[in-house]
Amino acid sequence: MNNPFSLEGKNAWITGASYGIGFNIAKAFVGAGIKTIIFNDINEAALERGLANYKEAGITNVKGYVCDVTDEVAVKALVEKIHQEVGQIDILVNNAGIIKRIPMHEMKRSEFQQVIDVDLVAPFICSAAVVPEMMERREGKIINICSMMSELGRETVSAYAAAKGGLKMLTRNICSEYGEYNIQCNGIGPGYIATPQTAPLRERQPDGSHLCQDPRRPLART
Repeated sequence: MNNPFSLEGKNAWITGASYGIGFNIAKAFVGAGIKTIIFNDINEAALERGLANYKEAGITNVKGYVCDVTDEVAVKALVEKIHQEVGQIDILVNNAGIIKRIPMHEMKRSEFQQVIDVDLVAPFICSAAVVPEMMERREGKIINICSMMSELGRETVSAYAAAKGGLKMLTRNICSEYGEYNIQCNGIGPGYIATPQTAPLRERQPDGSHLCQDPRRPLART
C-alpha cells in the first residue's frame, strides 16, 4: 500500500529554514522521503550557518541560496534558478518571519512596515512566483506559517499580529483562487516554540512569571 504521507520525488522550498521551525520542518520532510530541500536566507553568513546545521544533522539533499524574500525581482530570479538547478518546486513553505516587540504608540512606521514586509508581503511574493508553474502542472502545495497571533492579539506585537492575521486570509484566498488547479494552501499556527526568536519570552520575570503565558490572559506586570 502506498504511503499517503510520502514525499518521495518531491522538492520543497522552505524560506528562512536555516534554523528554528523551518529547519525542523525540513528535517520532517527528509524523514518523509523528500527528494530535495531548498532553503534561502538573507545573507551569505546566515546561509553558511544554515548549511552547517544541515550537515550536522546528516542532511545532504539540501540546496541553499541567498535571497531577500521581500525583494520581488530577487525572488523571481531565485525561482528561475531553482527550476534550472534543482527542478520543479512541488512544495513552498512560507516560513521566514520576524517580530518586533514594541508598544504600538512607540513603534515607528518603518518598524511596522518591516514586519509586514517580511511576514505578509514576502509570502505573497513567493507564492505568486511559484503558482504559475504549479498551475501548468495542475499540482502544488503551499504552506504558510501563521501564528496564534493570526487569531489573537496581545500587547507589543501590533505589527506581527496584523501581518499574521493577514497571512491567514491570504491562505484562504489562495485556496479560493487556485483550488481549481489542484493547488492546496494551508496555514499552520504554532504556539510558542523554543527558537531564538522566542528566547526573550522564556526568560523568567522578577515575579516568577514568563511572558509566553496564555496570550488570552493579561501579562504579569513587574
